[in-house]
Amino acid sequence: MADRRILGMRSRMRGRPDVERDSPERSMDPRSAEAGPVSARSHVIDNAIYVDGRRAATPGSLPEAFECLKSTPGSMAWIGFYRPEDGVIYNVAEEFDLHELAVEDAIVAHQRPKADRYGETLFVVLRPARYVDETEEVDFGELHLFVGRNFVITVRHSEAPDLSQVRRRMEADPDLLRQGPQAVLYAVVDAVVDGYAPVVAGLQNDIDEIEVQVFGNEPGVSRRIYELSREVIEFQRATRPLLGMIEGFIAGADKYGMDQELQRYLRDVADHAITVSERVSGFRQMLHDILVVNSTMVAQAQNEHMTRLTEASNAQNEEVKKISAWAAILFAPTLVGTIYGMNFDHIPELHWAFGYPFAVLLMAAVCVTLYLVFKRRDWL
Repeated sequence: MADRRILGMRSRMRGRPDVERDSPERSMDPRSAEAGPVSARSHVIDNAIYVDGRRAATPGSLPEAFECLKSTPGSMAWIGFYRPEDGVIYNVAEEFDLHELAVEDAIVAHQRPKADRYGETLFVVLRPARYVDETEEVDFGELHLFVGRNFVITVRHSEAPDLSQVRRRMEADPDLLRQGPQAVLYAVVDAVVDGYAPVVAGLQNDIDEIEVQVFGNEPGVSRRIYELSREVIEFQRATRPLLGMIEGFIAGADKYGMDQELQRYLRDVADHAITVSERVSGFRQMLHDILVVNSTMVAQAQNEHMTRLTEASNAQNEEVKKISAWAAILFAPTLVGTIYGMNFDHIPELHWAFGYPFAVLLMAAVCVTLYLVFKRRDWL
């Protein structure tokens, strides 16, 4: 029967022309295409049936969970998956009558944060994040939730968040868990939003370090500003849609019978989400300002370097002018001495009694004249 249900779902999916070929998101699926077949059980993190806010059964397989849910009045199933195989999702989709578009999104992953309602089932996509201290980077994950009248199905495509802690928290508060799937939805969203706090602190620390590096003229800071700006933009894409999603949950509270206390909890989560969103927006503006300051300082350093080069060039030119002036001054007597030093018999004034004094005075006069000319032109 299970195989027949899976084939039925797959046949409907193949019947759609836009799903027959691989979607762009499927090519980005982080799961290895070479991975061998893995049992459904290995992908089930936890599988429980709750009655009146307390765990009533822990089925050993998905078929047992389906049968237990049907045979237990007033019960709720909470099944958690971690990167399940396609066949497992198809099986669950057939059992709980999940919409094929939501199933496709859950299989392909790489979706933006959103909340879509298909009949009585709410499909929610969240983008949890965690700050990795070792690499000083933000690791973004993806979490899908199917919230129905008597079931919650969570599909994780990343390590974060740890939903086992969320489950333990809910099981420790039967009054809250008694509110049903909507309470589980609140707890998961609350865990995702709370998980943003360490990321905000880590990004703030990175920005502080970058400010020190910028004013310390450390090399490579421009690259780090760019990389951090990309992380902040990605973080903003993960957090900004949360506000509209939570407001939508609260707006539909009366229609779907949400408890007043649960609405207050959701408003508290909304406040935290607003705080995170404002901090992230502030980070983006700060990084933009830091980038402008860094560009200005780089340009200023370049200008100072060019100024020093210009000054050095001007000083060199002054030295060249002085050398050239003295060379010209010394060249004049050398020229006169060279001419009269020739061993020709018929050079004028060669046998003149005043020839030597005249030559010396001529050389001195030329040197003095050249000196005065160069001095007037600031070459000396």
